[in-house]
Amino acid sequence: MGLYYEFFAGGGMARAGLGPGWSCLFANDIDPKKASTYAQNWGAENLKVEDVSNLKSSDLPGTADLAWASFPCQDLSLAGSGAGLSGKRSGTFWPFWNLITDLSKEGRAPPIIVLENVRGALTSHDGKDFTAIGSKISHTGYRFGALVIDAVHFVPQSRPRLFIVAIDENYPIPNQLTEHRPQEITFYKTLRKAFTRLPSDVAGKWVWWKLPLPSGRNTLLSDIIEDEPKAVEWNSFEYTQKILSLMSPINLEKVEKAKRARSRRIGTIYKRTRPDGKGGKIQRAEIRFDDIAGCLRTPAGGSSRQTIMVVEDGMIRTRLLSPREAARLMGLPDDYQLPCKYNDAYHLAGDGVVVPVVRHLSEQILESLLAVVMSNQEEAA
Repeated sequence: MGLYYEFFAGGGMARAGLGPGWSCLFANDIDPKKASTYAQNWGAENLKVEDVSNLKSSDLPGTADLAWASFPCQDLSLAGSGAGLSGKRSGTFWPFWNLITDLSKEGRAPPIIVLENVRGALTSHDGKDFTAIGSKISHTGYRFGALVIDAVHFVPQSRPRLFIVAIDENYPIPNQLTEHRPQEITFYKTLRKAFTRLPSDVAGKWVWWKLPLPSGRNTLLSDIIEDEPKAVEWNSFEYTQKILSLMSPINLEKVEKAKRARSRRIGTIYKRTRPDGKGGKIQRAEIRFDDIAGCLRTPAGGSSRQTIMVVEDGMIRTRLLSPREAARLMGLPDDYQLPCKYNDAYHLAGDGVVVPVVRHLSEQILESLLAVVMSNQEEAA
């Protein structure tokens, strides 16, 4: 069984994805609300609620095989502040890596490391932030590579995320885990460009990971939408008309097409600020009817919360996505305990990592790397 540390743990979605083949030695998050949910679902025995910058290597028990870190994305996101790794939130990568460096000096650094973030981390500050991350990883003695995996292959949510997988350079990498060029399904051009920006000494530590995709997703958005949701109510007729009034002719035509269909149609709506054609800005409601939800976000404002529209027999109803529906879009089971307050539950989901994506990454790459690590350790003993 592999042992791991889980940093920026949130509600423990990485833990849910890694599964029973891994055992958590230590989990950390700064947010007491998320930590409370983590404790509800996984127990608090190995959980420390603290700013990562206040942690010391002495806080980390034993020797882990894996360190998982889904560090904050807000400053690296295309919709964020643009502060990048200099930002207060995404900049928490640095104290996290300082812990890895300290563990390395003590001879107990995890041989496998996974960093998870938005794909904007590849292009932030013209790629300088990604280069800085890669330089830290390689100079600490790891080989590494990156994958961009869209959760839409696993759940009905469009959610591309960056996964950087690193392994101690002293361990061999099985040939079946690598290839000579990035896969088309992992955002080839973006990854290739990020790679070409790396200094030669860092690029020399690069690995093109091979990750086969699952045969096909068998869940649609309509499968997870509740007729009688908890924690949310259906909007009034007047409010639904207000949403429709924010739509462009193209989006209104999508609604009309759904009304003409003979089957029940479910769409998802985000409010966005768009140019008004007169040099100003206007708020628009944009809808999709492809049975896939837009990427969940943290509910910083009303525009960040996803609205669903149900069109049936010519009638239109709208409401916010419910917390349980949001959790299902993250691949969490229905027995997963969510916070009682709407915003807390939605924030937990929108800030997490999709469980089946973690499971797939573990099955296809991490468990094979773990087998190499454990075999080498046994031979050394």
